[in-house]
Amino acid sequence: MVLEFEKPIADLEQKLQEMKDLANGRNIDLSSDIESLEEKILALKKETFENLTRWQRVQLSRHADRPYALDYIYEMTNDFVELHGDRNVSDDKAMIGGLGDLDGRTVMFIGQQKGRNTKQRQLRNFGMANPEGYRKALRLMKMAEKFGKPIVTLIDTPGAFPGLEAEERGQGEAIARNIKEMFMLKVPVICVIIGEGASGGALGIAIGDKVMMLENSWYSVISPENCSTILWRSWDYKEQAAEALKPTATDMKGNGLVDDIIPEPLGGAHKDLKWMSNTLKGAILEALKELDKIKPEKRIDQRIDKFCSMGVVVE
Repeated sequence: MVLEFEKPIADLEQKLQEMKDLANGRNIDLSSDIESLEEKILALKKETFENLTRWQRVQLSRHADRPYALDYIYEMTNDFVELHGDRNVSDDKAMIGGLGDLDGRTVMFIGQQKGRNTKQRQLRNFGMANPEGYRKALRLMKMAEKFGKPIVTLIDTPGAFPGLEAEERGQGEAIARNIKEMFMLKVPVICVIIGEGASGGALGIAIGDKVMMLENSWYSVISPENCSTILWRSWDYKEQAAEALKPTATDMKGNGLVDDIIPEPLGGAHKDLKWMSNTLKGAILEALKELDKIKPEKRIDQRIDKFCSMGVVVE
């Protein structure tokens, strides 16, 4: 998959491959030309990805090849054991969770999971959790608290599922209860937006001591498309909506709504899963080291103060 703004890069990369094939097939020395074109591609990549618009970053966060929660979990941990069910209705496949070994330390991982193909997307409901998904997440958080294990949530959702059946089973109450309970968890809680962080669907697992975003993720009360639909009665103004919403990691950090931005490889997280996973793992371990020094009661107070101070205007 090539995004619109990536097409000039893709065209040059195709020419580079053709040049390499020609050199190999006819035994011609084109090393200087190849090196020159490689330098040109690298310069174009840097220029392109350092100057992305907000809408382009939203597009990049949805890239079909972008790593999802389970990709990171399996790459970062040893012996990950997925846990299932909310002990009430069912096992929501859009919300995943379980215990994994992170450099010798057991961590409870919870996250939203999307699918790669049509069948997987239907199974995972496009990463949009039902109430039982949020109740499963809360059950796992309480289990982690009981056994003194830190919690890491990986957020990537276009929103909580808006269907009638979800409302009938208490979607709003499930998310609200998660938010309330997460404030009072005695163990360290680290939240990372790895792709899309939309509305209450994201916030239902995003109350933590440390909230971080990957460089090309976004976090907002509404998606640019839906914002455009409400304000202009059309999806055609999604780029203007993205500029107005300011949902990117840089915007969120500047407004004090997240703590840290985790860098991605040039071109996006999907370009190098291993590098991205190691970087994410390092950020999580560093945050845990910092949070371990703080007593549980103080962590809870700081967590509450952190979120209560958001959006407050002092004159």
